[in-house]
Amino acid sequence: MRPRLASLLTAAVLALLPGTARADATYPDPQPLTGEQIIHDPTVIRLESGGYVAYSTGGIIGARTSEDRTHWDDAGNAFTTPPSWWYAYNDTGDPWAPDLSYRAGRYWLYYAVSSWGTNHSAIGVATSPTGLPGTWTDHGKVFGSERTDSWNAIDPAVIRADGRLWMSFGSYWTGIRMVELDPRTGKAVEGATVHHLATRPDAPYAVEGPYIVEHGGRYYLFASYDTCCAGADSTYRIRVGRSTSVTGPYVDSTGEPLLEGGGDLLLAGHGRYVGTGGESIFKDRGRDVLAYHYYDAEDGGTPKLGLNTLTWTKNGWPDLLRGRGRP
Repeated sequence: MRPRLASLLTAAVLALLPGTARADATYPDPQPLTGEQIIHDPTVIRLESGGYVAYSTGGIIGARTSEDRTHWDDAGNAFTTPPSWWYAYNDTGDPWAPDLSYRAGRYWLYYAVSSWGTNHSAIGVATSPTGLPGTWTDHGKVFGSERTDSWNAIDPAVIRADGRLWMSFGSYWTGIRMVELDPRTGKAVEGATVHHLATRPDAPYAVEGPYIVEHGGRYYLFASYDTCCAGADSTYRIRVGRSTSVTGPYVDSTGEPLLEGGGDLLLAGHGRYVGTGGESIFKDRGRDVLAYHYYDAEDGGTPKLGLNTLTWTKNGWPDLLRGRGRP
């Protein structure tokens, strides 16, 4: 028997044995990392000065830094103390799900303040000349939601499109929304229309954490579906749709609208990498990189940083680079 055939047959037999772990053939594992890997809802950027910084839910927006995108160090928090206005939305001054970008010579950090299970929520913004922790100046509330609204103002993500600035956001409460921002202040324009981008057919409309990128003249909406924050029991997965307009409508590769529950599955849990979601995308040397968290089933469900290079098919749909190493 040829060695390759023997190897395939052995793998097939092992896959049928109870309790036997096997690599998933559909989804690639994240890039191997070292150092401080614990993170939740990561946003990552390659700094103008070189190196990388990642911010996340936890602490007063937890920070990680890296020189090579492989080894990560704990860098404390974005802020030394919570801005006082945060306490109107929770008792702990605890921010969630930041979004980091660079424009007009400054770094912009968007984040959410809320409490579990309520849409009494707000999105805030801060700026920094370097993007590093401890250098942020907070500028207050960008946009909010109340219990009478049908949306939840958390999980912000900002994109420039057609000379205008937009922010997608949303979690449950009928799904993903978008408003236009004033590029000078970084805050929602007065009386901004709240566009509806994606939802699920039935309550509780479990879709959140949007992120939009432009590629090949189209806009791609990535979002996290199903259950977050349950450790190894989490069912988070990343789906995607696209549109010729940043405000939608978004559809998947079969033409099903994301407003009707559509969305191509890009990444789901596999092996030890459970509940993949909380995603964002950043540019690194001309390549798109998907950042997300997963819950490590071999480490008590601890949330950790996942990074995969994002590729694009001939039909213009996103895919993930196979193989564990960096390109």
